[in-house]
Amino acid sequence: MKSANGARTTVLAPQLSVVLKKGLMGAVVFSGVINLLALIGPLFMLEVYDRVIPARSIPTLVALGLLVIGVYAVFAVMDIIRSRVMVRIAAVFDDALSAEVFRVIAGASLKAPMAGDPLKPAHELDQIRNFIAGPGMVAFFDLPWMPVYLAVCFYIHPLLGGLTLCMIAVMLVLTWLTDRNTRRLMQESAQVLSLRNQFGQQTHQSAESIAAMGMASRACGYWQQHHARFTALQRQAADVGSFYGGISKALRHMIQSASLGLGAYLVIRGELSGGAIIAASIIVARTLAPAEQIIGTWRSLLSAHLAWQQLRGVFSLFPQPQAKTELPTATQSIQVEGLVVSPPGVQRLTVQGVNFTLAAGSALGVIGPSASGKSSLARVLAGAWQPLRGQVRLDGAALELWSEQARGALTGYLPQSVDLFDASVAQNIARLDAAADDAAIIAAARQAGVHELILQLPQGYDTPVGEGGVNLSAGQRQRIALARALYGEPFLVVLDEPNSNLDAEGERALAQAILAVKARGGIVVVIAHRTGILSVLDQVLVLEQGTQAAFGPRDSVLARPATVPMAVPKVGVAGGVQ
Repeated sequence: MKSANGARTTVLAPQLSVVLKKGLMGAVVFSGVINLLALIGPLFMLEVYDRVIPARSIPTLVALGLLVIGVYAVFAVMDIIRSRVMVRIAAVFDDALSAEVFRVIAGASLKAPMAGDPLKPAHELDQIRNFIAGPGMVAFFDLPWMPVYLAVCFYIHPLLGGLTLCMIAVMLVLTWLTDRNTRRLMQESAQVLSLRNQFGQQTHQSAESIAAMGMASRACGYWQQHHARFTALQRQAADVGSFYGGISKALRHMIQSASLGLGAYLVIRGELSGGAIIAASIIVARTLAPAEQIIGTWRSLLSAHLAWQQLRGVFSLFPQPQAKTELPTATQSIQVEGLVVSPPGVQRLTVQGVNFTLAAGSALGVIGPSASGKSSLARVLAGAWQPLRGQVRLDGAALELWSEQARGALTGYLPQSVDLFDASVAQNIARLDAAADDAAIIAAARQAGVHELILQLPQGYDTPVGEGGVNLSAGQRQRIALARALYGEPFLVVLDEPNSNLDAEGERALAQAILAVKARGGIVVVIAHRTGILSVLDQVLVLEQGTQAAFGPRDSVLARPATVPMAVPKVGVAGGVQ
């Protein structure tokens, strides 16, 4: 598989591929033993009807019966082991790709605009795992034994072999017809399911607006539209599958009866024994069983195949991270050179030709009208987006030279739309680090001025914030997200409208936090909409329609006639905004 830039990527690690191949080879071996043991049934019938009954030998019948019981016991053990092997192969496959699927879910919106259900890759992996662990995959292991059973049919009599061969040809045609008539339905139903689930997530997130403005019945109408279309497509696919599946079952029963009739004819002509009739009937049914099972599970096979194609497509956008030389911690500067930015997957420039340098201990305010590219710039500086052209460098090293973990430790980011996880306050501040030091968590909270507020919560730092921070107010969420951005004392702190939900006390805490980062030699970049925070910033960058209109010391930039007048508040003794 190749990534978008042509680099070779590996979906499964080589060692894991070896494990899977060994597991599959084991399943193939078990299938071979099971198919060989399945011949004991017709052989038993042959011996009973051709030898035991004519000889009227009870001891022979008992001996054959005990032998068959032993063989079927081994058959059962082998079948159970094969099923368990397939379940474990499916689990290994799932474990191998689950991290890749999470990377897609977490990062897809940073590569291209999201369309459909964001959890679709996880559903697709579930489909593949269920197919591998189910009976459909086992049928493919039995399929290579069809020629063996067909050869046995020809050995019993050429006419029986020819009858079975004709039926195999009919089964192949039925399989082709099943695929041709279900593939489009399955593809379309997968797309409609994705749209339905996406709309469901949107309504869940917009529950307050829906309830407040009486939109529930109309939203339900949209949901019902998608759901009805999905169920209709599923019903059509099921109808097609059941139609051809029913035909294949009927034909198998018919061919089994036909083999009995043909066998009787051959017995009358003296070309076959009575026991061979029963044996041939069983062998014919066994020959056709894998094809019939494949037709019956074709929808699952097709769903798994389509899911794998989709996963391969999205995996190509996320090549495996390469090991990188560990660089020393940045402590000196950030340089932005000729930055050109476009939202992922969108042919529209939001930032063009931005250049500036900040030394350690600096604080920059980025101002400008709405849609001037301020948030786009913040996302690139924080490493969330990749620029189209230009570079962002920390101590001279471009961001892509740092590993994701190392760059994350150097960066603190507060997005415009605060996003908290359904975990405790402490876990959110610690960036979900299970090994985080409690002292570092509390230090970040103190620096954000939120320590006392957290202590007032029902369980303090162990208080669950709920999904998206629903248990907290907007201001509390923003201040806890600020503490998360400051956790670990990162060198670069990027804050996108950090005071949008803050009261006067929160504004003062934010100003103190910025001053603290400057004092320890860090760099702060603040996307400023409310002007009060500018009083604690050294530099100002003005963006207009995505271009750099002005950059320099705060007072000189704001004093320029071309700059929109912005009053600079006074800073109190403690550094708070007055």
